[in-house]
Amino acid sequence: MESNAQDRGRRVLGRRGFIAGAAGLVAGAGLSAAALTGRDDGTQDRRASLTKEDIALRDQDLKFIGTEETFSTPALLTLNSINQDHIDFLEEIGLADLGGRRIGDMDAGGLDVQILSAHTPAVQNVPGQQGIDLAYRLNRQLVDGPMADYPGRFQAFATLPLQSPEAAADELERSVREDGFLGALTNGHITKKYLDHPDFEPVLARAQDLDVPIYLHPGYPADEVFDIYYRTTRSEYTQEFQDYIFSGSGYGWHQEVLTQCVRMIAYGVFDRFPRLKIIIGHMGEGLPFYYERIAGDMGEPTENSLEKPFAQYFQDNFWFTTSAFFQDDLLHLLLKYISVDRVMFATDYPFASIKDGTDWFRAVDLPREDKEKIAFRNAESLFGITV
Repeated sequence: MESNAQDRGRRVLGRRGFIAGAAGLVAGAGLSAAALTGRDDGTQDRRASLTKEDIALRDQDLKFIGTEETFSTPALLTLNSINQDHIDFLEEIGLADLGGRRIGDMDAGGLDVQILSAHTPAVQNVPGQQGIDLAYRLNRQLVDGPMADYPGRFQAFATLPLQSPEAAADELERSVREDGFLGALTNGHITKKYLDHPDFEPVLARAQDLDVPIYLHPGYPADEVFDIYYRTTRSEYTQEFQDYIFSGSGYGWHQEVLTQCVRMIAYGVFDRFPRLKIIIGHMGEGLPFYYERIAGDMGEPTENSLEKPFAQYFQDNFWFTTSAFFQDDLLHLLLKYISVDRVMFATDYPFASIKDGTDWFRAVDLPREDKEKIAFRNAESLFGITV
């Protein structure tokens, strides 16, 4: 059965009537039936009398699957870090720990399963056979290490050598079929190309054939973009890592992912691969804020080139996670436009606290059924796993 959000999305996504129709959207996804109908059967009063602490205590038994949980290795830290201070910081927060510390943090927060993915940009900057070999080694390290040492606690997204697309498609298939991986995770542009580029169609085709998703994680911008958007000559205003953070987690990452999503829709990726599944994190990477503008302004110029209204692809081909954005208002805004069946829990560990994330979500004011969907059931359904 379609959720309220899906149904609203389908009703208002007419080619030319989107903006007028969108004005009638209501923020109802995830609210009680009484709230949607305006009927007061006492449910609203009872829920209003509950504090967030009451709700949190009530949902202590929730299971959780973390869908964006990062790891690294000593070799990957050296490859992808700015300098030794950066490596020291990443080691200090436990990025390369795939044992007792990570399991302890999971247990403290009640996180049942982590789906592991390699630290950005993984091996995307490593060309040729070196990149192919490194991707394989990273994937096998997970199988022979934490997945074997802690059965049932870890799943994984494959690291792919995307500068060699055919080899990347083969490694995706190998890791899924032989090692039980759940899909793949990419990190921004690949040598100044996004996944809508024809070079990467072998990877997209293989993901569709395998029926596994690709998680679009952010990556750092190309040098030219970095210099234009994020670098300054005013050194008196620049602290250590400031430009780097500005182009990354402080702002740039989220715009970068959303740009890639819009590109994939606008340039026909999902018409060529209609069953392709894409995941994005960080509560939609800004999409909920821009949803009506993107759908409205991009709808008309693409009406003759795309098979569906522009925004329909967000409903049909995308899933969204909560990683590191533990904010009630943002979750409810996401649920205004996206079905609760397409939202999954994530913490963004170790860059965000597992316990902060699970404590936050236990206290979110949603019906129990919806909380279970986001916490673990949607991930179980998408990935074919059971907690």
